[in-house]
Amino acid sequence: WMRRLPHARFTNLYGPTEATIASSYYTVPRCPTDERAPVPIGTACDGEELMILDDEMRPVRDGEIGNLYIGGVGLSPGYWNDPDKTRSVFLPRPGAAGLDERLYRTGDLGRRGADGLMYFAGRTDTQIKSRGYRIELGEIESALNALPGLRECAVVAVRTEGFEGWMICCAYVTARGANIPPSGLRQSLASAVPAYMLPARWMHCDALPRNANGKADRPELRRRFLTAEAQSSARTPRLASGPVLT
Repeated sequence: WMRRLPHARFTNLYGPTEATIASSYYTVPRCPTDERAPVPIGTACDGEELMILDDEMRPVRDGEIGNLYIGGVGLSPGYWNDPDKTRSVFLPRPGAAGLDERLYRTGDLGRRGADGLMYFAGRTDTQIKSRGYRIELGEIESALNALPGLRECAVVAVRTEGFEGWMICCAYVTARGANIPPSGLRQSLASAVPAYMLPARWMHCDALPRNANGKADRPELRRRFLTAEAQSSARTPRLASGPVLT
């Protein structure tokens, strides 16, 4: 759109309904040369505040990923007739009291960059902890989408009974004419992410399943991987170490 409308101003707005839609903004100065580079969610709007906190609601250092909280005048009083849900996400600011001293836990992850701007870093419901490492599944997807020959992919995690606790699985669709085996994808991905972030199971698809909103149907993908894993376990006494393909 920036190429089609070079004289228009494009501003990236961030904010959930619970904080009256717009909590921060970033005006994109020029058309990005790298379309895969993240666009900042910017700085807080007047009267609003964005904070990156750890699980104990303590500030994290710049560059570290943490939980994204919003404070300020834009916060809703809460959810209509749902006090339990309200109490679960509208939390007292540590060391403060009063309705205007609350913070809203967005469920998003974020970080403050070296440029002082805020960046969206994924959702807490797509973050897992495996072998002591916190893993953001969206980071794996971003690294995969940067590889040539891949049209789209979706990374999900399924529970296991082993030490890891989670098994990372990737469903992918190749570009027309491309023939990329899971071993090739894994080898290419290994140069972009640490070993503990590499998917253990791979599934080549003609197309990813979609939900009613047109997005990748991740629950369905988890079901498919669990089904494939159960079938593999039924064929062999021990858990197969190779990729699962359909």
